[in-house]
Amino acid sequence: MMIQKVVTKQMHLNKTASTLLATLTLCFVMLVLNVSWAHQQKMAITRVELNPRTNMLEVMHRFNLHDAEHAVSEIFGKGADIMSSNNTQTQFANYVAERFGIYMQDDTALEMKMVGFELEGKHFWVYQETPQPESMFGLQIVHNALRDIWHAQTNTVNVKINDDINTLTFTENTEVLRVDFQH
Repeated sequence: MMIQKVVTKQMHLNKTASTLLATLTLCFVMLVLNVSWAHQQKMAITRVELNPRTNMLEVMHRFNLHDAEHAVSEIFGKGADIMSSNNTQTQFANYVAERFGIYMQDDTALEMKMVGFELEGKHFWVYQETPQPESMFGLQIVHNALRDIWHAQTNTVNVKINDDINTLTFTENTEVLRVDFQH
């Protein structure tokens, strides 16, 4: 009977140790994943969309907040605070606007108007717009935001005109990308 109690107790200890090991392994994996999520993504998504009600090309830039936090300290100095400083947010929105452009096929720049910006969850948004050109067979786009400080920065632009959606990806030395529309 004593041997049975010792064996039962040993089995219970083995099960407890196994459960503890599995729990610690899971915690370690979650910690590693969490740390990797906390790193800079160095990517931004921009949507250019024709609003048929207003006849405006609307531009919505979305930056990961973690990237924007690092960027503003590099661009504007250590005291820059995109989380709570309206001044830093305005500076960053202007920085983005200065590095984004839409051009006609003949290289004529469309005049972009700053609509605003907002901090939403884990993202910083910058909004711009421009009147729809009279005839639009294609566009050329430049998107260099953060690419001047991080060579690994990737800026993806989704252009939606009517039912046509085109994706442009700015990486490495890409300066200008073109999108043509079907009529």
